[in-house]
Amino acid sequence: MVTAASVESRETLSATNYTFTSESVTEGHPDKVCDFVADSILDACIEQDPGSRVACEVLAKEGRLVIAGEITSAAKIDREAIARAAVREIGYVYPDESFNADGITVFDWISAQSSEIAQGVDRAVAAEQGAGDQGIMFGYATDESPELMPLPILLAHRLAYGLAEDRKNGSEPWLRPDGKTQVSVVYENDRPVAVADVLVSTQHAASASREQITDYVATRLSPRILGAWLTPSTRFHVNPTGSFVHGGPSADCGVTGRKIIVDSYGGAGRHGGGAFSGKDPSKVDRSGAYFCRWVARQIVSQGLAHRAEVQVSYAIGQAKPVSVKVETFGTGDVAAAEELVKRLDFRPAAIIDRLRLLRPLYRKTTNYGHFGKPGLPWEE
Repeated sequence: MVTAASVESRETLSATNYTFTSESVTEGHPDKVCDFVADSILDACIEQDPGSRVACEVLAKEGRLVIAGEITSAAKIDREAIARAAVREIGYVYPDESFNADGITVFDWISAQSSEIAQGVDRAVAAEQGAGDQGIMFGYATDESPELMPLPILLAHRLAYGLAEDRKNGSEPWLRPDGKTQVSVVYENDRPVAVADVLVSTQHAASASREQITDYVATRLSPRILGAWLTPSTRFHVNPTGSFVHGGPSADCGVTGRKIIVDSYGGAGRHGGGAFSGKDPSKVDRSGAYFCRWVARQIVSQGLAHRAEVQVSYAIGQAKPVSVKVETFGTGDVAAAEELVKRLDFRPAAIIDRLRLLRPLYRKTTNYGHFGKPGLPWEE
């Protein structure tokens, strides 16, 4: 059982006793607005044409939203209408803000997929579909939570989702869509024992005072979300600048793919650098990372290790991976883990088939992490 003294002395660090911090963002964060628009367009394409090739990028700033990239699909969709609906669903509907669903100007700069990329990906034998790009992907799992996720990012996501819940159900009508959370967790002997610090920056109506927002975070939101992980020594940092009325793309520029650590493991596991949103599963940045997560989960859930990380690498146009590596961090049977991985098929077509990725499921992944959430095939 953690004591207040052990939290207070967290500055005394060692290899097994430390504080680890991860952050999350709400669905109204400018970058996440862009991710959600991109994934909404992707889902619309796949719903009509599962073989769609989509690499959709989005930029949002003030009253403008730019859709760019490459799409080759038989789907007939209205990208502008989809974008406006996504912005409206997030909650940017206030006419006094420059970025609102009905008031934005949408620029559509989509072209077709490069024929050179297409010839590398498409194959006469479907099972030999080539990787859509070169790159490295990682998957990670840990038994420190029932979701097999690192606790700091899991709790940060839950706080961010809690902000959205309270905004949408009307219990805190002063909340607005933009926001960020950050959670610092104390570890003793490599196991989480308590939350040391909670940081919440949330956009709000001008009528809400900082004292009101702090009281909400400390006495209602955090106890509900974090439960027993809180201690009397947990410190709260709420809207540190003092005011956060002007937010979202009205105040800051958003771009797809800028929240890759938020999307994955909060810094606890390594990242290959490729973003997820707006990409169909022929892009191994997405499907490869999802499969590596699934494999890491198998290693941990089968009791072969307490922590596991899987790396895969690809060459564009080639089906077989260049390399596959397993790491158990000294927490289990690495030989058994490697043997399990050797039996699995990492070719893109096999991954797409095993995880049933040619479905419109990607809007569900955009916010509050691509991992650790129920209902996603790589979490099964």
